[in-house]
Amino acid sequence: MKRRIAFFDFDGTITTRDTLLEIIKFHRGRPLFYLGFLLNTPFLLAFKLGLISNYSAKQRVLRFFFRNMPLTEFQSRCDQFGIGTLPSLIRPKATQEIQKLREGGATVVIISASAGNWISHWAATLDIPLLATNLEVQNERITGRIEGRNCYGPEKVNRIQAAYDLSAYDEVYCYGDSGGDKEMLELANRKFYKPFR
Repeated sequence: MKRRIAFFDFDGTITTRDTLLEIIKFHRGRPLFYLGFLLNTPFLLAFKLGLISNYSAKQRVLRFFFRNMPLTEFQSRCDQFGIGTLPSLIRPKATQEIQKLREGGATVVIISASAGNWISHWAATLDIPLLATNLEVQNERITGRIEGRNCYGPEKVNRIQAAYDLSAYDEVYCYGDSGGDKEMLELANRKFYKPFR
C-alpha cells in the first residue's frame, strides 16, 4: 500500500473565510472590528500595495486587537470560537476530502498562517496534526507579536520539512488557495489549487 500524506492550507481552502477576521469579530464585536480596521487602513493599504510584508501587517492587526490580553482568557475565547463558530465556516467538500483521504490510510496535516490558538480545538476534535503561526506570550499575556516566523509562503515548506520526512511517502498531496501556498504546492506530486469552490 502506498504511503500518502496530505497538507491542507486552512483559511480559504478548508474555510469559506479568513479566520483571523472572524476571530477578531468574535473577540471584540463588530463595532470595534470595523473601527480597528478603519484606524489601521494605511497599514493595510501598504500591505496590499506590497510596501510592507504580510508579517508586518498581521502583527499590526494582532497588536491592535489582542495586545496584553491574558493568555487564559484569549485561549478560552478561541476554544469557544472553535466549538461554536468555526464549524459553520468549514467547506463541506473539504471535510469530505479529508475523510476520504484518511479512510484511504493517508496522513492529513493542517498548515496555516493563522495562529494555532483558534484552530487547535477544531483540529484536535478530528485528531488532525496542526502546523501554524505561533503568537508570542510574555508574563502570561499575548503581546500581539508573532513568535518566530509567520507560517506563510516559504515558511510553510520549512515547517513541513522540519516535521515530516517527505521521502518516506510515495505520494504528497497539497491543497491551497493563495499565493501564500505557492511554495507548499510545489512540494506535492498531487497539488490542488482552490479545489473546493
